[in-house]
Amino acid sequence: MPTIEQTIDVDVPVRTAYDQWTQFEDFPHFMNGVEQITQVSDTLTHWTTSIGGVHREFDAQIVAQEPDRVVAWRSVDGTAHAGHVSFEQLSPTSTRVTTKIDWEPDSLVEKVGAAVGVDDRQVKKDLERFKEFIESRGTETGAWRGTVQGGTPPL
Repeated sequence: MPTIEQTIDVDVPVRTAYDQWTQFEDFPHFMNGVEQITQVSDTLTHWTTSIGGVHREFDAQIVAQEPDRVVAWRSVDGTAHAGHVSFEQLSPTSTRVTTKIDWEPDSLVEKVGAAVGVDDRQVKKDLERFKEFIESRGTETGAWRGTVQGGTPPL
């Protein structure tokens, strides 16, 4: 199972970065291939993606969430994947955002892409677009400050 890990520093306070990340329905603004995310409940999201010509729909469960620190998830159907995003305050106005994702490529094309680092580069570009998105706005589009516990965090 390939593991992707990428980090980026954003010039916004940790609360702003975290709050924006909890706005899952805004992911299509900065994640290539994500067509739509629907927040089904506080701990369940439904994803529609189209990556490399492969269209998928799946549900992901939030298994851990701690404001300004971490959001962790795992798929409940479809392609097996799990991960977490952590937030580290570097200064009152800057934050380090780190993503770590484990996923199981299904097709030969996905397996080859993972082997040559296509997925790593995609996550890096998505984080760069997140940085541009949040820094250009200067504020989050919303926030969910709830805590999720009891699930088994991935990784």
